[in-house]
Amino acid sequence: MALGQLVNGQWTSQWTERNETGEFKRMSTQFRQWIKADGTTDFIPERDRYHLYISLGCPWANRTAFLWKLKGLEHLISLSIVDPVISEQGWRFSNYAGSIPDSLYHSDYLWQIYVKSKPDYTGRVTVPVLWDKKTKQIVNNESRQIIQMFNAEFDHLGAKPLDFYPLELRTEIGRVIDAIYTPINNGVYRSGFAASQSAYENAVTELFAALRDWDGVLAHQRYLIGNTLTLADLCLFPTLFRFELAYYGLFKCNLKHLWDFPNLWRYMLELYAIPEIKEFCNADHVKRLYYMGIPELNPNRIIPLGSPIFLK
Repeated sequence: MALGQLVNGQWTSQWTERNETGEFKRMSTQFRQWIKADGTTDFIPERDRYHLYISLGCPWANRTAFLWKLKGLEHLISLSIVDPVISEQGWRFSNYAGSIPDSLYHSDYLWQIYVKSKPDYTGRVTVPVLWDKKTKQIVNNESRQIIQMFNAEFDHLGAKPLDFYPLELRTEIGRVIDAIYTPINNGVYRSGFAASQSAYENAVTELFAALRDWDGVLAHQRYLIGNTLTLADLCLFPTLFRFELAYYGLFKCNLKHLWDFPNLWRYMLELYAIPEIKEFCNADHVKRLYYMGIPELNPNRIIPLGSPIFLK
């Protein structure tokens, strides 16, 4: 979700992520370095060495915010939150309610952080971004890897001793995250950004089939993997939280409402009630991001007044 990308460090205003049949194809993130407590990488966990850039509207960034708060990393890793609306130069920093400007470099736009890290960078400018203050570079901008780092690599520095990625469940957690990614996490985007009827119908059909299947799983257990809250749940929840706020209407994911899946609905409400998660569930940022930040889908940028019943 951006209106442009960097090409050799220079901003260009247009981009597309669709193939010749009109299917939405997400580009891969490019920064994949790791923070390791065992010293096997150049990035070791240190107090106040790293900074996290996120959006409260973006589901991928949202999952990193959940781990940041659940693990008590606010005393170890500083935070910036971009403006909810994507501008003509991509993510920008502002004083809008709920946002936190760039305290490191007082940047106007997130792309300036990317260029600071790599002057000739070519590609999308996305959140989340995990930044190293010491070497002045992006460590990682892949949410799935960032939440794995947050889960354990800072424990010896005083992070809360909670484990959402236990060793004995890691294979299953990885399998579940893979299983929900294409049809659900990315499926809503494949539906919303489809440029042909067939691409849309294929995506939305797969999306609702997957929702039905996971609703069935949750009829017999509390979370995606038994009764243990894991990273898999924290990857699914951001999509469910946004479903009625944005995906049902703007992205045409309207075969059913989320509450028509009673077990998924119960599950979403339970996770939403966790204080550390609820703190980063900002309906205003979500609606402004989707309805004002994607003129291709909503050219008049009108924001609907209604909210899902769980926010009443």
